Amino acid sequence: MTAPPRILGLVAARGGSKRLPRKNALPLAGKPLLAWTVDAACSAQAIDNVVLSTDDTELADIGRCHGARVPFARPAELASDTATTVDVMLHALRELEIQGEHYDYIALLQPTSPLRDAQDIDAAIALLLDKRADAVVSVCEVDHPPEWSNTLPADGNMAQFYRPGIRTRRSQDLPTSYRLNGAIYLYSCKRLLASGELNMDDNCYAYIMPRERSVDIDTAVDFEIAELFMQRFSRRAAP
Repeated sequence: MTAPPRILGLVAARGGSKRLPRKNALPLAGKPLLAWTVDAACSAQAIDNVVLSTDDTELADIGRCHGARVPFARPAELASDTATTVDVMLHALRELEIQGEHYDYIALLQPTSPLRDAQDIDAAIALLLDKRADAVVSVCEVDHPPEWSNTLPADGNMAQFYRPGIRTRRSQDLPTSYRLNGAIYLYSCKRLLASGELNMDDNCYAYIMPRERSVDIDTAVDFEIAELFMQRFSRRAAP
């Protein structure tokens, strides 16, 4: 009998943030922003272990308090503005391998997506296994059709703003477009370690999430929007 794949839930949270200082520790609907993602990861049935990668002692304490392990400290060079997500993931996998832990898949769960829940994580993993995929990445519908967007010249002139054939088309007649929402990145550890890249190829599939659970917090306005949705979901769940 084949053993089920081992899946690591990696929560990546650094202490620094320029646009919204200390955002991962800021209180959102009664608990730190980071805690929402750690709680969701720990509640997901398909995740074997939840590990927090951080350079910050306060965030490490928050993570442990909510059930995450913090078996290593993230190096300063991987907590800078220029550090890449894939480097953080590779560092975590290699550190855990040194400690004797091996996984088949890694689920990167960013704290800036607090409305993504355990059911989303389990559903994304179910899709991964059903498709026998190398990767599953969460997406949501865009707020407005990208066909209605364009760049502007330095003087702001809009003479070339409309793309050919778009001016006379209604938005509801355009195909549905999606964007990455930053909530879930599921990858084969073998492929990730071999390539060192977060590839999206023929064996990568989209897990579609609703826009109301796709808030990605980068600014104070995003934080306020997330708080409003948290309140709405709490009212729905109330008996």
